[in-house]
Amino acid sequence: MADGTTHSPEVRHGVLFDVDGTLVDSNYQHTLAWWQAFRRFGHDVPMAEIHRAIGMGGDKLVAHLLGEDRDAEQDAELDSTHGAIFSTYWPGLRPFAGAGELVRRCADDGLTVVLASSASKQELGVLRGIIDADEAISAATSSSDAENSKPSPDILEAALDAGGLKAANAVFVGDSVWDVLAASELAIPTIGLASGGTSEAELREAGAVEVYKDIRALLDAFDDGALHRLATSSDEA
Repeated sequence: MADGTTHSPEVRHGVLFDVDGTLVDSNYQHTLAWWQAFRRFGHDVPMAEIHRAIGMGGDKLVAHLLGEDRDAEQDAELDSTHGAIFSTYWPGLRPFAGAGELVRRCADDGLTVVLASSASKQELGVLRGIIDADEAISAATSSSDAENSKPSPDILEAALDAGGLKAANAVFVGDSVWDVLAASELAIPTIGLASGGTSEAELREAGAVEVYKDIRALLDAFDDGALHRLATSSDEA
């Protein structure tokens, strides 16, 4: 028989991870792939400008770099060309040192781990293999899960839903200004990593609550940081 006691549903606490430039060292390969795609369509865009836009979704990156007066009918072809070129770099991609360890540490501490990726499903499979911590990953998103790309927060909303999480009980780990801006839309605090090529100053100015040089530095300071506090609050919930 029911005892009449009302039990509160379990409150999950979790961490959302960007993948490219955060867990996998791929931002410069993306930059080169976009540069080559632009060149194939007659656009000479400096690599430095492309790199600063990495982290945006492909559709917004093209508009950002080529402007409103571009031939927008080329956008889809540019995006698919970038994807095809980038796929040739897959065999050489590597995780950042400590990537799998960080993912497992979060899971071992009781956090639900979700990859908040805008990659295609095929590419996401490759990236998960590179990270090599699938046993610790509860869910992952791909480009098909969001109508609007970063800096819109759609992919993060999809990641929260996939992990059964609420924004108030989550932290996002990313490497670009666009990551921070997307998370800010949902009031999710972002831990920034400078390993993707964006400076600590830029990440902090965008609103990151913590910034580390790389994953190893984050792991070294784990017990004093936002991820540990989130895990501890999960224990107390």
